Amino acid sequence: MISVKGIHAGYGLVKVLRDVSLDIASGEIVAVLGSNGVGKTTLNNTLSGLITPTAGEIYFEDKLISGRSPADIVDMGLIHVPEGRKLFPNLTVKDNLELGSYRRGKPNRSANFDTVLGIFPRLKDRLMQSAGTLSGGEQQMVAIGRGLMSEPRVLLLDEPSLGLSPLLVEQMFTLIKKINETNLSVILVEQNVVQSLAIADRAYVIEQGTVALSGKADELRENSDLKKSYLGL
Repeated sequence: MISVKGIHAGYGLVKVLRDVSLDIASGEIVAVLGSNGVGKTTLNNTLSGLITPTAGEIYFEDKLISGRSPADIVDMGLIHVPEGRKLFPNLTVKDNLELGSYRRGKPNRSANFDTVLGIFPRLKDRLMQSAGTLSGGEQQMVAIGRGLMSEPRVLLLDEPSLGLSPLLVEQMFTLIKKINETNLSVILVEQNVVQSLAIADRAYVIEQGTVALSGKADELRENSDLKKSYLGL
């Protein structure tokens, strides 16, 4: 579904990603793991068209998308839920959700809205509340819900557990798995190795801008190098 082939990317003269390759098949959860500052967000921005790779290629359903505009990539169905939620704090929850269907999904806005509230029922009582007054967990629900309003074919989640309490983190990963069960492909970019590997089909570990490890999630859970580097075992 998505194939990343040997991309290099960065910011000006600063090279962040070096020869990164990965694949995401239809219906999978693929985790991209690594500590802060290794290039995960740069990878997200490159996939969504915010950064153009200096080398390599990105294909979405066999169509070359590297170099395409972010708007074009959204229209194709690759939807990026950014780190930090990036809500409009003075708009209501309802308005924030509906903005997700601005470019894609508008004809089915009402049905998609009902679907989002089915996944995140807590938001039903918050619809007319300003998004900036919500808790961190509720804001993350709105951010993911806004992405779902775009009828994604692939949902790119950037650090969805960041800043959440341990209980909310567990709930968030359960909800991500529930979303994936609709056959929606999910790219889960996270620092939380344990929870990510618990729900992912496959995973890639990024270190210093390159892919250091990759494989099936259940196999990586038993990898001694991963345990030593990220779990302290």
